Amino acid sequence: MAALRGISHNLYTHISHPNPQLLFFFRGFSSKLFVKDISFSTTEETLAEAFSKFGEVTEAKIIRDKVRNRSKGYGYVSFAKEDEAKRALTNMNGKFLDGRAIFVDPARPSRHFDSAMQVARGPPEPAGDS
Repeated sequence: MAALRGISHNLYTHISHPNPQLLFFFRGFSSKLFVKDISFSTTEETLAEAFSKFGEVTEAKIIRDKVRNRSKGYGYVSFAKEDEAKRALTNMNGKFLDGRAIFVDPARPSRHFDSAMQVARGPPEPAGDS
C-alpha cells in the first residue's frame, strides 16, 4: 500500500510540475506568418502594404524560383509583435490580394541541420588494416 501511495505521489508531482525539458517540444505562436497562393504579380511591397493594416511589418518575403526568377506563390510576413501577427492571421486568411484568395498560417520554425554531421551515403567503408 505504501508503494502505491509513493507511485501516485510521484505521478501527481510529475503532472502538476512538468519537466521543463518536456516543454521544449511546445510550439508557441510566432510573429512570422506563412502566406500561400500569392499571385505571381504580387510584389514584396504590395504584400507588406496589405498586411501593414494590422501592425508594423518588419519583413515581407516572396519565395522565388532561382532559375526563372518567378514567384513560387508563397512567402512570409514578419511582424514586430505577436498580437499583430495573430490579428493579421485572422483577418487576412481567405482574403483576396491581387485577384487571388490568399491563405495565412503561422510559420513553422526553420529546421537547421548541423552541416558537420555526416550523412550516410552508401555502404560503410571497411575498417582500416587490422
